[in-house]
Amino acid sequence: MAKRSTAGPVVVVGAGVAGLACALDLARAGTPVRVLEASDGVGGRMRTDRADGFLLDRGFQVFNTSYPQVKRRVELGALRLHPFTPGVLVHTPRGRVRYADPSRRPGDALRMLTGRHTTARGAASLGALSATDALAPVRALRALPERTTRQELARWGVPEETVEGVLRPFLAGVFLEDGLETSSRMLHLTWRSMIRGSLTLPAAGIGAVPEQLARGLPAGALTLEAAVAEVDPGGVTLSDGSRVEAAAVVVATDAPAAARLLPALGAVPTRTVTTYYHASSTSPLREPTLLLDSRRRFLNSCVLTEVCPSYADDRRALVSTSVLGPDAPGRAAALVPVLSEAYGTDADRWQPVAAVTVPAALPAMAPPLKLSRTGRVAEGLYVCGDHRATGSVQGAMASGARTARELLADLADLADLADRGGLGRRP
Repeated sequence: MAKRSTAGPVVVVGAGVAGLACALDLARAGTPVRVLEASDGVGGRMRTDRADGFLLDRGFQVFNTSYPQVKRRVELGALRLHPFTPGVLVHTPRGRVRYADPSRRPGDALRMLTGRHTTARGAASLGALSATDALAPVRALRALPERTTRQELARWGVPEETVEGVLRPFLAGVFLEDGLETSSRMLHLTWRSMIRGSLTLPAAGIGAVPEQLARGLPAGALTLEAAVAEVDPGGVTLSDGSRVEAAAVVVATDAPAAARLLPALGAVPTRTVTTYYHASSTSPLREPTLLLDSRRRFLNSCVLTEVCPSYADDRRALVSTSVLGPDAPGRAAALVPVLSEAYGTDADRWQPVAAVTVPAALPAMAPPLKLSRTGRVAEGLYVCGDHRATGSVQGAMASGARTARELLADLADLADLADRGGLGRRP
């Protein structure tokens, strides 16, 4: 194994938001850093492509403005953010039902009650949970007894009809699982972030967020199309056989790739999602609102061009619909009559644009869930990513920040040891 020293840069493998956050913190601390990205652009799962005149995010995504790491790192004004409606529409056998955030849309919330779409008990229990999550310190939410999301909603007295009617369809799209198996701690933190922030999309697509972060790197620090085949404490070997020496290596890839490069991590259960994009000559829903299905035949759907008109370069509407799991033969065709029913239109006339499957889109977050884990793997080897924290932009960035702090402390100790003559340097 290669000897270690403080000579050479820290190599960060992967230019997703976790790797970018880690690299930025290292660079700001004066540590030389190189970021190696296997693909042709930054962002990892948080990228935007262009096809047929549309902006296509790598799966349906939203950008939450309330995350502390986002507030610290991102210039929100430069993103030209467009908000979603603070609430959802649920397609049911009785027609569409609107569920609104009462703190922002009190009129809609009142109509929900008087229209018998929910009960006073359901509204009161959700209101109590929401108030607690909005006002309690984060450390208090993190310290709550842990259960599954289903068990926690029952503990708060949320009626089953409210759970099945709206919360289960909604949270299935948030956590990418429809059994409400996710840790209650993640439920509270996610609910808090949604209450305190706004769900938005950048005008240039979700990929504008990591692109902004990457512009903060030192000149020459980022190398694209540099796939890493092996890592060790002294550097990395690229897929073409070339070698990059390093003072330390941070693996900032998704969970499966991290486990391949660092077998000691072990496999991490993940969730896969597929998003189908369709083009329509007219908008089937003239508002920027998420549409859910009470029968859970899809996770969520929305007209992205109602949220952000710049997602199309002409007057066509872009409809995004996500489902759990990978794409499969016949799945897109089977979805069309469901969308016709949900939107009350003839979706057969829509033009398929793309089917985007995102493997390992989120880590599975069933209890017991560690909300933050060390980035140290072995001497000179580190890891960061949402699979080391929570499945969110906040979790990914926070993991990158934690790993940078740990690595800087270790490098300082290593430099001190070298100064005292206790460590040989690589020739």
